[in-house]
Amino acid sequence: MPDPPPTWALIAGGGTAGHTLPGIAIGRALVARGHEAAAIHFVGSERGSEARLVPDAGFTLTALPGRGIQRRLTLANVGAVVGLVRAFGRALSLVRRRRPAVVVALGGYASVACALAAVVFRIPIVVAEQNAVPGAANRLVARFARAAAVSFPGTDLPRAVVTGNPVRPEILAVDRERDTAAARERLGLPPDRVVVLAFGGSLGARRINQAVTGLVGRWADRSDVAVRHVVGERDWDDPSARSEERDGAGGILYRPVRYEDDMPTTMAAADLVLARAGATTVAELAVLGLPSVLVPLPIATADHQTANARGLVDLGAARLVPDGELDVDRLEQEIGPLVTDTMARTAMGEAARELGRPDAADRVADLVEAHARA
Repeated sequence: MPDPPPTWALIAGGGTAGHTLPGIAIGRALVARGHEAAAIHFVGSERGSEARLVPDAGFTLTALPGRGIQRRLTLANVGAVVGLVRAFGRALSLVRRRRPAVVVALGGYASVACALAAVVFRIPIVVAEQNAVPGAANRLVARFARAAAVSFPGTDLPRAVVTGNPVRPEILAVDRERDTAAARERLGLPPDRVVVLAFGGSLGARRINQAVTGLVGRWADRSDVAVRHVVGERDWDDPSARSEERDGAGGILYRPVRYEDDMPTTMAAADLVLARAGATTVAELAVLGLPSVLVPLPIATADHQTANARGLVDLGAARLVPDGELDVDRLEQEIGPLVTDTMARTAMGEAARELGRPDAADRVADLVEAHARA
């Protein structure tokens, strides 16, 4: 094979947008400092969102075979271990050929394979941990890392430095006071209603979707509310997970969409967000100053989404509803008063900004440059 172009940083990990988007933000911060985009190479999984997100951001990507190991005894783990061994072999070859000055580990099995290869070739490693409770991959890799960039104070990793979770530039560019009117016009949302944005990730969140559907039916006659509902791929064809679109004539305006391609515009249009508490979601809500009702994913490892949400909740910027307690009655109880209380939403938004770290990508880039091999 021909030699690849010189590689300065290899950014490894992914599987979900929550890993991939911060990695892209780090890559862009490095490019802004003068590193060529061609010298920043990503490594991810064949099954992950990075297959689309990374090339769209202008970076090259190598996809490794395999899948993550489940945290319970199952025959599927036999195949996962075999895949991880294959991924390590590919990563070893990739790192040997590219010889980057530094490896950035985002989490996920692809980051483990690349980090172990970096150990073999004595290449410095910097971990970037998005969640308040670190995942198994980063806990392992952090043992060999020069530093761990963490998003929340108290995250239990060796040589941790609190940087915040890197947020993509498209989110940082949003000024809600300036951009809300234009965002609503683009999305076909009225300027004079309270806009509630509900989403649960690319696949969707069944509990959130069903509660939103029930509330839309209950609020059918309300002319002061508009709901933008990102249903997700998995639940789109489930009639219990979404209602028929309503145009707002004489009642509620309801816009269900399968997938949201332009989340920055959609968040600029929103007054209030209902969502899971993934690390990227929490970071973006904080940077934008958006009040929220957060429903942590109940099967998240070590309940890390509840820990992610805690910072916003403790500041009064968000309300927390356990997944098992979310139904149409509880959703109305939480959202109803906020829809009619502009001052409460404003106070929550101002509190959210206290947690926001718009310079997180630059802080991580500082660490990466500081520890890269000369």
